[in-house]
Amino acid sequence: MNKLQRLLQNKILILTICAAGIGGTFQYGYNISIINAPASYIQTFMNTTWLERTGVPLESNVILLLWSFTVSAYPLGGLTGAVVAGPMAIMLGRKMSLLLNNVFVIIAAALSGFSRMAKSFEMIMLSRFFTGMNAGVSMNIQPMYLAESAPKKLRGAVALTSASFTALGLVLGQVVGLRELLGREESWPFLLASNVVPALIQLTALPWFPESPRYLLIDRGDKESCISALQKLRGTSDLSAELEEMLAEQAAVKGQRAKNPWELFQNPSLRWQLVSIVVLSSAMQLCGNDSMYFYAAYVFQEAGIPRDKIPYVVIGTGSCELITSVTCVRLLLHSADMQPLLTVWRLLTANFGFILLFMPRKPFLLGGYIFMAGWAIVFMVALSQQTQISWMPYLSMACIFAYILSFGIGPAGVTGVLPTEVFDQMSRPAAYMICGSLLWFNLFLVGTAFPFIVKSLAHFCYIPFLVVCVCTALYVGFFLPETKGKSFLEISEEFKKRNFKTKTRSGFYKGPEEIKTTTL
Repeated sequence: MNKLQRLLQNKILILTICAAGIGGTFQYGYNISIINAPASYIQTFMNTTWLERTGVPLESNVILLLWSFTVSAYPLGGLTGAVVAGPMAIMLGRKMSLLLNNVFVIIAAALSGFSRMAKSFEMIMLSRFFTGMNAGVSMNIQPMYLAESAPKKLRGAVALTSASFTALGLVLGQVVGLRELLGREESWPFLLASNVVPALIQLTALPWFPESPRYLLIDRGDKESCISALQKLRGTSDLSAELEEMLAEQAAVKGQRAKNPWELFQNPSLRWQLVSIVVLSSAMQLCGNDSMYFYAAYVFQEAGIPRDKIPYVVIGTGSCELITSVTCVRLLLHSADMQPLLTVWRLLTANFGFILLFMPRKPFLLGGYIFMAGWAIVFMVALSQQTQISWMPYLSMACIFAYILSFGIGPAGVTGVLPTEVFDQMSRPAAYMICGSLLWFNLFLVGTAFPFIVKSLAHFCYIPFLVVCVCTALYVGFFLPETKGKSFLEISEEFKKRNFKTKTRSGFYKGPEEIKTTTL
């Protein structure tokens, strides 16, 4: 009976994760992939619409330019969403921000769904902007909400589910975009508007679950609501240890207000935390994982897969990322000795994954980037010999899957939890604003520059990504401290040692005020 009670208690946390994820990072992956299938149909629609308006068809380069604007509207909206996510999280709270964020998707679905009826391709561009805003907000607030709601032992596993929902959205977007479902020419408005379904699910489900306990206590000073939220999430009344840790953090930031992004850059006590999230957030997009999807169709075609079957094989690339992210969650649950929660997770994820040796945060990141660097070298060699050696296309195909698997091992999920772990409650929203802005800017940068990189470097186009992976691995190996299993205050102390290396005679590290006093 006791085991059954523990299972039911942990289900509340699992359901909270699902309710946040389905309308959160799921939308990011889903909206990236659903735009690929109807690309040619939308371009035809643009030309037809312009012809009806003016009587003159568009030139091919103008159509390409309009399509580029449509694609670029998504990261531009994401950048806007990342900027507004911080103030939303502070003023409205984590849960309410996620709920209100669905308004952007509903507007986007209405615009894209009625665009053909209104004969306006501008509505599609605007729709993609609002879709990007939704993704920009959710990519920042969902990891913050889940990491603040999870117990210390499960913080990494819970935060990693954000990557799992991104991968799930990517795969389902590829599936829904198949010709047998919504991938036909007459169905593309419904395909683009289908992102309203996850939004409606979240609007129905998330209100039943509690707000972030840390936000309730530290930001709003509402201890009773915090205890009530903790009891719902933990299913127990024995909260003394966790509440004591929260009260200690509340005392540490007492009298402070939520910081702005530029204040983080000016604060010497946050120097290494800021450098860490800038390096790792930038590497997420600059490592070249998304560019692997660019090569997938070409490599699969060279391997002899029929053209009409390639969309089904491409689904496998997204499935790789999904399987590895789910596997990493299971590994972290094993490491936390949380068998009841692991049992529930198995029920929800069937038999995805396999049992590997446990690794904490740092080895996940380090191993992921080292493997990606290795596979980048093999991939470039395989591409250069593609027409010379008969079995090279198959090696190229294996490299695509291996590269995506390596990305899913650690960088995809671990990066998202770091701002929560290395910044205190007052700095966290601003830190996520910086991370989100970098993510979307670099997504736009890679999307714009990659075709020119391919044209210039040909088969060796992955050299820039190789350099990024190697440099990031070196940074993680030498400069990033381990955060697994530590309280937020303990992690803060780790970074304080790096930020202020001047010691007193007693061996303690000086804070900024002590250093200033000593200098004077």
